[in-house]
Amino acid sequence: MAFEPTEPSEVPTVFSSGYLIFRNPAQLQFLLMRHQDRWDLPKGHLDPEETKAQAAVRELQEETGIEPADITTVPDFAFAHQYQVNSRRDPSRVALKELTIYLGFLSSDRAIECTEHASYQWWDWSPPHRIQPQTIDPLLACVEKYLQASPTTRKLFGLDSLD
Repeated sequence: MAFEPTEPSEVPTVFSSGYLIFRNPAQLQFLLMRHQDRWDLPKGHLDPEETKAQAAVRELQEETGIEPADITTVPDFAFAHQYQVNSRRDPSRVALKELTIYLGFLSSDRAIECTEHASYQWWDWSPPHRIQPQTIDPLLACVEKYLQASPTTRKLFGLDSLD
């Protein structure tokens, strides 16, 4: 689990969560969604009374068509990252956002259904990555360290070739 703390006096007021999905252990790849001006993860804001994990599963399904039964979630990985964003209600105000990303592997290949993005792309796992510095690059660096330190996860998903 990784966490990048902010100053102790700062408390997040905006929360979102999502997934980093991998496939194809022979050539490990991860999924990113294309917004108009950037690459992003399948993720979104929490609904009232929803946990971060529930929101991540819901957002993955809504944005890609990937069903919960299509993935295996790595149980001991969650990436939490905090950063400043402009408030949706008042763009002149800044809020602290906490993003939580879970790590999942597709159990079988399936078509991606883009519902909220222009397109998607499967990226070859070839660290270090330089895709988007605010959230994607720190996440991928954390996953790289996690995979290097977790032989159990590598073996479970047939990723021993990463050694």
